[in-house]
Amino acid sequence: MKRLGLVLLVALLAFGCDTKAVYSEYTDIEDGKWYIKNAPSFTFEIKDATEPYNIYYNLRNSLSYGYYNLYLTRYLRDERGKEIESRLDELILMDPKTGKPNGDGLGDLFDHKFLIKRNYRFPKPGKYTMQIRQYMRQDPLANILSVGITVERVNATN
Repeated sequence: MKRLGLVLLVALLAFGCDTKAVYSEYTDIEDGKWYIKNAPSFTFEIKDATEPYNIYYNLRNSLSYGYYNLYLTRYLRDERGKEIESRLDELILMDPKTGKPNGDGLGDLFDHKFLIKRNYRFPKPGKYTMQIRQYMRQDPLANILSVGITVERVNATN
């Protein structure tokens, strides 16, 4: 009985707190091999276009990843499929000189959260899709385990 109470308390604390995130999602990369043709898409809804948002990449890699960086191309589209923006980004996963991994690690796995856009205002309320493609030109790119995005309200109040 005490154990059930503890589980409920932890669940309430974890889920009861309001978060800034309006969307957070990962896509697992099958067998840790990211093929160029595999371009995960993330569709989310913005209800209030007057408020600013921060948008982040979420990434998980194995320590066996062969490079210190990762190039990604991102495409932001509105609900009609019209491209609002596309951009090539470089993410630094490890210190280029020492090879020390960045991010939060547990054993061989490292999680990263990289800011894509700060204080971004969407053109209007509606659904948006962010598509992400690896641009390392190695096909497949080994030891990338998952990729995703988080969209957070900047001025969240409780």
